[in-house]
Parts: sequence; C-alpha cells; structure tokens
Amino acid sequence: MGQHGRVVSLYLLNGSVTGVIKYTLPNWTGIIYKIPRPELESCKKRADLQQSGVYFLFGKSDENNENVVYVGQAGIRKNGNGLLGRILEHARSPEKNYWTEAVAVTTSNNSFGPTEISYLENQFTQLALSAKRYIVKNGNDPNPGNITEEKESELQEFIDYAKIVMGILGHKVFIPLDEVTDDKTLTATTRFFLKKRGAEASGVLTSEGFVVLKGSKLNSKSTQSCPDWLKKLRMEYSNRISKDFILTEDIVFNSPSAAAGFCVFGAENGRTAWKNESKKTLKELDGAI
Repeated sequence: MGQHGRVVSLYLLNGSVTGVIKYTLPNWTGIIYKIPRPELESCKKRADLQQSGVYFLFGKSDENNENVVYVGQAGIRKNGNGLLGRILEHARSPEKNYWTEAVAVTTSNNSFGPTEISYLENQFTQLALSAKRYIVKNGNDPNPGNITEEKESELQEFIDYAKIVMGILGHKVFIPLDEVTDDKTLTATTRFFLKKRGAEASGVLTSEGFVVLKGSKLNSKSTQSCPDWLKKLRMEYSNRISKDFILTEDIVFNSPSAAAGFCVFGAENGRTAWKNESKKTLKELDGAI
C-alpha cells in the first residue's frame, strides 16, 4: 500500500486504554478488537464478536520470554457464539495459558464465509512465520481453501489494512526485521560496527531499538564480570547462534549497550563501543542522530 497518511478510529469500550479497544478505518469494512484476557466476559453482548472471523492470541513464552502468537479462525455457530465463543474456549484450555491478549478481526457487514476465513487464517499464519518476530504456536499449517483470483485480490487488500492496525496495536508480528534494516534506508548515522573482546559485529540503529545483524561474530566466553541477565540472554537466543558463534538471525535490543554486551558477552557501554564507518561513536554522534 502507498506511503501516505491514514486515519484510524479507535473506541475505548470502557473508557480505559488498558481495556477493550475497537479499531476501524474509513472506507474499510473491517473491524478489529483488542481484548485483554480478563475482559473477555464483558464482550459477550457484542453482536459483531458473534460473527465469523480470524483471531490472534498474543503472549510470552514461559521458557525464554519470547513473543508468542496463535492464529485461528471461527465460523458462526448455532448458538451464535462465533469469534468470542472460540476465544473463550481457548481461555478455558490449560494448553493455552501463555496468552494475555486476544485480537479479533471481523467485518461490519458479516461478509466472511468459511472460504474467506480459511484463506485469511492461512495468509496471516504464513506472514507471521515469514517475519520470524513471534513464536507461532499453530500446530498445523492452515488450509488456504479454494478462492477465485478476484476474491484473493479483495482479501489481500483486507490483509493490508489489518496489518496497519496490528502495527498500531504494537504487534509487529507481520514485519520482518530485514524490512527495518533494509540497506536502502541505512545511513552513516544508523549503521555501526563493533570489534572488541573477540567480537566482530555490525548493527543498525532503528526506531525499534538497536539491531545486531546476522553474520555478526560473537565472543564465545563470558567475562568474569558478565551480568547474569546477559548470560540468560545468550541462553535464550542460543538457537540463533551457530557452533562457531556466528549470529544466524537479526536480533533487536532495547539499547546499544545491551546489544554490545550481548556481542562481547560482558558488560559494555554501547554508546562508545559501536562506531560508524567514519569511526565515530554513538556518543559522538548524539547530536546527529
């Protein structure tokens, strides 16, 4: 979709930003609800949540605290409990205790049939898997169904709008990190290098944080003063580090210091450790960034 301004309307159902929020866009039939898990019961009387649609369950992994998502679909049932009914079933299931928030996607004109929701579930799942931002908890690959090329074009446009709202919700589940670190957008003030304590890494300063790029070489042994949180972080991301201690995927950190510490496997000041091609540190470039 084109890069231009957009208007997104949101409605706070109980007047609180931490409660249920309904999102709509002008000239779009879609409706998206953000529902904290404790607020599910309060939505039972909402007619549009009894319709067909697609839903997402967001949470954190117990093992490594990584972002987790489950993508599902719900059709209209005889008891009228469509989307919300299916989400409530998950809430009662001990196998899905990881999630804290549901996002429900439906339409204002109740236009989703079995074919449409199957296709949307498949596409959203594939997008989440490709982005590699979240652990996708779906056990099976959803069936895309059989749709015409005209319907596919219509649904792809629907997906584009839904992705906008999902980003507003703070879930970058569909945005690959390499889009954020695209070489076309890099400048002398956003790309940096670190060569210290056996580490040779490259990174990018982005709007999301500091991204250490795949291919970076990490120090293999922790320093004597290495904080416990850094040791834990190395364990959490061990599946993204090769046996030669080369990073196999991009990783985003909240700060340059956390990124530098991860690379050198010890406490490190990222403001002075990361330097651009002109050997200027982040600290020296503070006025230019």
